[in-house]
Amino acid sequence: MDESSDSVYGLREDAEFPLVRMADVLFAERMKNTIREWHASLLSKGSSSSEIKQMSTDPNQRFQMVFFKTRPALALSGFTSRQLRVIKSVTKKHFKDLAYVRVAGEATSPQQLIVYTDSNDDKDLLMKEVKEDLRKEAEIKVKSAVGFRHVIDLLSSERKLIVGHNCFLDMAHIYSKFIGTLPLTAEDYVSSIQKYFPCIIDTKILLNANGVFQQRVNKSSTSLSRAFVSICPQIALGVKTSGLADRPCVEVEVQVDEKRSLNWNSGAKHEAGYDAFMTGCIFAQACNHLGIDFTLHVLAGGLPKETKLQNYINRLYLSWVSGDIIDLSTGKCTTDTSASSNLKSRYQEISFPSIVLLWGLTSKLKAREIKACIVKVFGPNSISSVYHLDESAVFIQFSKPELVSKFLEIKETLSRNSDPISVLHPLSDMLNANCTHAANYDVYHQICSSPISKKLFADQAEAVGIKHKTASSRAEGKKKGNQVNRVFDEVVDDMMSSSYGYSETDRSADSFYIDEALASK
Repeated sequence: MDESSDSVYGLREDAEFPLVRMADVLFAERMKNTIREWHASLLSKGSSSSEIKQMSTDPNQRFQMVFFKTRPALALSGFTSRQLRVIKSVTKKHFKDLAYVRVAGEATSPQQLIVYTDSNDDKDLLMKEVKEDLRKEAEIKVKSAVGFRHVIDLLSSERKLIVGHNCFLDMAHIYSKFIGTLPLTAEDYVSSIQKYFPCIIDTKILLNANGVFQQRVNKSSTSLSRAFVSICPQIALGVKTSGLADRPCVEVEVQVDEKRSLNWNSGAKHEAGYDAFMTGCIFAQACNHLGIDFTLHVLAGGLPKETKLQNYINRLYLSWVSGDIIDLSTGKCTTDTSASSNLKSRYQEISFPSIVLLWGLTSKLKAREIKACIVKVFGPNSISSVYHLDESAVFIQFSKPELVSKFLEIKETLSRNSDPISVLHPLSDMLNANCTHAANYDVYHQICSSPISKKLFADQAEAVGIKHKTASSRAEGKKKGNQVNRVFDEVVDDMMSSSYGYSETDRSADSFYIDEALASK
């Protein structure tokens, strides 16, 4: 930073600017005469002459008399960058007691100054003062750019209790964006996140671990918005109630500015601020039901040490569908079967060997259209479900694992051939040979293991190195001796060993269940 600052702000001793153009030579001579006149007037007894007065009072002058750090100076304006380099060269070459500096002005662009110094020591002192100002300015810019990071650091340093709703991925995002690259293993992640946030509570755990809450939300309504209406109707709906288990409800006062009042009054779920508000209300009401007196903890900050909360702290859902819970204190996983039983009854269990990943779909095909197309070839009971990964990629779950290899074989055949039989095949339009790619779940896992991250899965696969139309897993590639797969493996390994940062890809709402199930693997 010092080296670049010295160069930009005129503190570094640059080589003399070569005057190769006639215009530069004439301009340099004119500037030398102007600066000499100003310099002479400063040293003469008539330093308050009319010339200096005009320079100091006329804002339209290209030279304006100012004072910089108690020293007389000329402020330069209206010159091109090339002309300023000529002026800097002239000042350095012909005036030993003048210093050319660039400092931050009131506007966005720096201000160029020629400053008079009465000795070499004074000149060195001036340069030191300018450099210190630049350092302070840089620190201010850095602190300003850091932004929300200050909030995260404060929460961590104060060891605050962090409250979220189904917040495992929220904490992973916070770690990735504000702490560092996500560790490669769950064990390393758990130990690291505990250093920064030792106390985390998931309100979804609270709701499912308490019989009264389960009864109130009917076990299946622990989504944030539904739980908010069930647990806090007096806030969500303005309905007065005696509260849970005959306990009075916690009163919540809210102040909202005019710009936010419309969204706030309408209950804008999925707005980050309102989601946080709902989570806080649920937590407050839950603590009230557990008999926790907030007034005892507000000043002391002892809420994380509250004995009535110890069974819920640092326990987060890894997957709501499967009911897997991770204990951040120990790193151990357990399964809450009662919490996920309702969802499991609504959805079929995911079978990873039965999954085909299809991406690069050119048209916006809906899940039912894709399923209808495939059952024409494999039969009405061949497809269990189709889930959208993004706008051009889908997961297809077959009823039997062996159908996966058959589907990939058909895809490979249609990609190679353009004969009339292939063109008229029921899957031909969907499996467009020029655009569409297909692979099993192992390939999906390999692609997502790469540190490279793109918004669309098609871009992600291309960035990792998938070029061929039909991809098999590493195991199948080794078994068949498939050279293409070996090349793919090498590309993936190279990418995984490079220094890329992690980040999450965006997912559509249609992929909720598949994402939850994949997270549990």
